[in-house]
Amino acid sequence: MISVDIGEGESHEYASGISAGEVIKNVHGRKSGAVAAFVNGEERDMSFRLDENCKVEPILGDSEEGLYILRHSCAHLLAQAVTQLYPDAKPTIGPPIEHGFYYDFAMDPIGDEELRQIEKRMKELVKQNISIEREELDNESLREIFSSNPFKLEIMDDKIGHDVGSSAYRQGDFIDLCKGPHVSLTSQLRWFKLTSTSQAYWRADKDRESLVRIYGMCYPSKDGLKERERQIQEAARRDHKKIGKEMGLYMINDLIGKGLPVWLPYGEILKSEIENFAIETEEAYGYDRVTTPVLGKKELFETSGHLPHYAEGMYPPMKMDDGEYYLKAMNCPMHHLVFTNSKRSYRDLPIRIAEYGTVYRNELSGTLAGLLRVRMLSMNDAHVYCTLDQVATEVRSNVRMAQEYYETFGFDDYDFRLSLWDPDNKDKYIDQPENWEATQNHLREIMDGLGVEYTEAVGEAAFYGPKIDIQFRTVLGREESMSTIQLDFAAKERFGLSYMDETGNENGEVFVIHRAPLSTHERFVAFLLEQWAGNLPTWLSPVQAQVITISERHKDYAENVRETLKIAGVRVKVDDSDNTIGKKIRMHRKSRPAYMLILGDDEMKGGSVSIRSRNGKQKNGVPLEQFVSDIFAEISNRTKDLSLVE
Repeated sequence: MISVDIGEGESHEYASGISAGEVIKNVHGRKSGAVAAFVNGEERDMSFRLDENCKVEPILGDSEEGLYILRHSCAHLLAQAVTQLYPDAKPTIGPPIEHGFYYDFAMDPIGDEELRQIEKRMKELVKQNISIEREELDNESLREIFSSNPFKLEIMDDKIGHDVGSSAYRQGDFIDLCKGPHVSLTSQLRWFKLTSTSQAYWRADKDRESLVRIYGMCYPSKDGLKERERQIQEAARRDHKKIGKEMGLYMINDLIGKGLPVWLPYGEILKSEIENFAIETEEAYGYDRVTTPVLGKKELFETSGHLPHYAEGMYPPMKMDDGEYYLKAMNCPMHHLVFTNSKRSYRDLPIRIAEYGTVYRNELSGTLAGLLRVRMLSMNDAHVYCTLDQVATEVRSNVRMAQEYYETFGFDDYDFRLSLWDPDNKDKYIDQPENWEATQNHLREIMDGLGVEYTEAVGEAAFYGPKIDIQFRTVLGREESMSTIQLDFAAKERFGLSYMDETGNENGEVFVIHRAPLSTHERFVAFLLEQWAGNLPTWLSPVQAQVITISERHKDYAENVRETLKIAGVRVKVDDSDNTIGKKIRMHRKSRPAYMLILGDDEMKGGSVSIRSRNGKQKNGVPLEQFVSDIFAEISNRTKDLSLVE
């Protein structure tokens, strides 16, 4: 007999060899919702045999660990269905991801009809209630099983080696190399749906084999799946690509190139409003603005360390008569030279250099996604040059600046992450362990002093120093890095940054803070459009007042209204066409003006306007002077909510 700790100080006696699943069933019942078990804190399959005293806890399907197991198991279910329908397909890897899973296959591309057929086969396999069993196999057996799949053999070469075996999971006619754990039966994977396909590359290397990636989502309950489907429908409604097209904000043309957005007139208005706000804010925070070239010599980026640490993200060099040039992928090397262009005194520090600059990054075409992932990026980038004693004040100032931005733009779902280096991956980072530890501890102290909650992420630092990332959760549930505040301890040596200290001696202890509180302009606009579903606050709206006439006799009054608003600085458009009033409203609703002004006989006689808001509410007979005053205040105060129609 063995003693099994079942939690809360209680133990049960069982015969040796009982499975973890049998213990959970005995203690928690058949409908516990468990998909696997913790045995002495380690994740195990329900079939895991207990032969000594231990502690057993259920892993519930709606827990973080349980969702991972469900989604990983569903990826195996997908691979089983694909290999049944397409026997020549070669499964590669199939990891769980947020909200679901994907699996990459070496196979011919598929379309929507094929995706439906694969999902149908998966549902058939669920109904068959196939057992999912773990097998411990030696190296020779594994290589025989996967002899026709070079991708699995490569995984074994890299992760297992040639002298030891590993675990695999079998379900019916399908077996996959995996460390597990997994659910016990395919019937536990009822609540899934395949969503899309895309191109991928083996090991994310564009020079390797092209693969078909199939995405799906999986939840422990019908309600969870339905809620996710609702979120996806809402995502389609808020899709920035769709909204951007309807509002006429930007275009991407293959003749120009993928990932290179062109800002159209309305988009340029939105871009300029954000930039002007950033300029105004940075001036209040003591920044000096500069403009630097879009390309620089190879030696510049070698000095900064971006070559070779960031070479893959940069475009290939251009050979000129005086050397090799690169399109800049970042502004910092040039800002460092701006700092060294003049002699600096301790009285000058901190020096804050800002630029709303454009950089270019060599993103793979398959990763490009509207404005979220582009090859041309604009940002209100800046670099602060200061002493170590000034770092805390400057970091706090930049956190406060970011929070003020978020408040103005209506973002409130975000948290902080301290991104650290990975000492086991020295090829990715500057190899100065003492500096890493010192600067990371310094940022920890600053974050603790701010009193904000934060998580730590090993391996997420910049190559030159640790950073504070502000992680933003969109209204669609997606987590993205919005802002970054990076502490750089390497630039002072690479660029010879120094200042004259109080003793008159040259001091090379200059620390650099890289910061970009509004992400890139492109990503930020995508976030804004999703957050507001395109219904931007009045101050950001490309069209703040859309004047609509009821008939031709109201044209002259419409022109008077337009001129009055224009003088007040309001962006206004007039539609005095012959279309019906209903058609005009429907047509202009897509461009999402802050307000529509309906002009008819009563408005013309009374010198008033009828205001129609985006939600369909209308307020009639508002004196024109009052509307001008109210909308001017709404714009000037950068009010988030439209309040002129209650």
